Amino acid sequence: MAKESMKAREVKRQKLVEKYAEKRARLKAEGDYVGLSRLPRNSNPIRLHNRCKITGRPRGYMRLFGLSRITFREMASQGLIPGIKKASW
Repeated sequence: MAKESMKAREVKRQKLVEKYAEKRARLKAEGDYVGLSRLPRNSNPIRLHNRCKITGRPRGYMRLFGLSRITFREMASQGLIPGIKKASW
């Protein structure tokens, strides 16, 4: 599992991205790169990283479910994800 601080850092970045999204779009449309450089670095959406909602794992992320592959497999095996069941033949 990821440290709580890593998960909190991602949440903080997400809030900054949402806060400055409109201002960033306006500055970009005007071509004001000096103004863009004055915005906080973490307000840039490229700095966001997808993480599992449960464990915080950054790798093996499945966008459709918001989970890592490991958590997804465990939950699917337990029948916790509607419409998903493990294949067996």
